[in-house]
Amino acid sequence: MTPVVECLVAFVFGSVVGLLMQRSRFCNTAALRDAIMFKTYRNTKAMLMAMMILTVAFTGFMTLGAGHPLEFDVGLNTFAGLFLFGIGMVLAGACTVSTWVKAGEGNLGAVWALLFTFVGMFLFSLAWSWNWWPPAPGSMTGEPNLPALQFGFSNARTLQDKLGIPAIVFGLVQTAVLFAIYRAILRRERAQQAQHDRHRAESAGEAGAAAATSH
Repeated sequence: MTPVVECLVAFVFGSVVGLLMQRSRFCNTAALRDAIMFKTYRNTKAMLMAMMILTVAFTGFMTLGAGHPLEFDVGLNTFAGLFLFGIGMVLAGACTVSTWVKAGEGNLGAVWALLFTFVGMFLFSLAWSWNWWPPAPGSMTGEPNLPALQFGFSNARTLQDKLGIPAIVFGLVQTAVLFAIYRAILRRERAQQAQHDRHRAESAGEAGAAAATSH
C-alpha cells in the first residue's frame, strides 16, 4: 500500500468515525463517568464493544506482521498522566475526541478546553526537555528501569517479540475480560429494570388502594 493510498484510507476512515461520533454523541469520558456517578451504561457498553472489536483487529494485524504498532515506555508517569488527564476530561465534560466534535459544532467551552490542552502539552514538553526527574527522556529506553520508575515497552507486539506467543492470543484474553464486564453490565441493567418495574407496580397498587379508600 503506497503512502498516498494509506492517507486516503485514513481520511475516509477518520471522516466516517467523525460522523459516527457526532451523530451518536459517544464519549469515552462519559462512558466511565456515567457508569460511576449515574449508574447508566449506554456509552459504557458502546465503548466496551468498540474495544473488543479493535483489540481483535489490532492484535490480528500484529500477528500477521501488518500495521505500524506504536511502542512507548510504560512507567509510573503513565499512570500519573492518565489520572490527571481523567480529572481534566471530567471537568471539561468530554474526552479529547468529543471535545473536537463539540468545538466543530461551535461550543465555546470545548474550544477553550481544546486550546488549553495544547497549552498544557507545550508546557509539559518544556519541562520534559529539562531531564531533571525520572522518568526523563534519557531513562526511557524500552527496557525495565526500576530506579527511573520505568517498566519498558508493554503491548501485545512486545510480548509477541519477547515470548514468541502470537499477539492475537493476548488480544483474545483481553477481549474475554471485556466481554465478561459487558455481560456483568447487562445483568446489572436487568436487575435495575426489574427493581424499577417492581417499584412502579407497588406505586400503582398503593395509588389504586388510596383511590378505592377515598370512594
